[in-house]
Amino acid sequence: MGLDSPRLVLRIEGAVTLIAGLLAYWHIGGNWLLFALLLLAPDLGMLGYLANPRIGASIYNLFHLPLWPGLLIIAGWFGPSQLALEIGLIWLCHLGMDHLAGYGFKYPTKFQDTHLQRV
Repeated sequence: MGLDSPRLVLRIEGAVTLIAGLLAYWHIGGNWLLFALLLLAPDLGMLGYLANPRIGASIYNLFHLPLWPGLLIIAGWFGPSQLALEIGLIWLCHLGMDHLAGYGFKYPTKFQDTHLQRV
């Protein structure tokens, strides 16, 4: 399996995202207790699966869009809120960690069906 494998490339992307997020968090002097407390918070989107797989996939995917941490990072970088920057970086680290571990956006069929499994 080489760089012609989308699964490998997406895992490498996840590793780079996680490492970059960690380095940026360290560089800004982020609160590591906050980091530990919030790292898995985006996975609360899994609670949507209690309703059904379609709602679960929609909520999970919404919580895992890089748009949200990106907006927080931009708001924290250019605005007065260090907390927004920290939360955005933590969220970005979570997304990188997920892709590195092989988790991805969900299909509405079941939790195990992700874009990383079908790519």
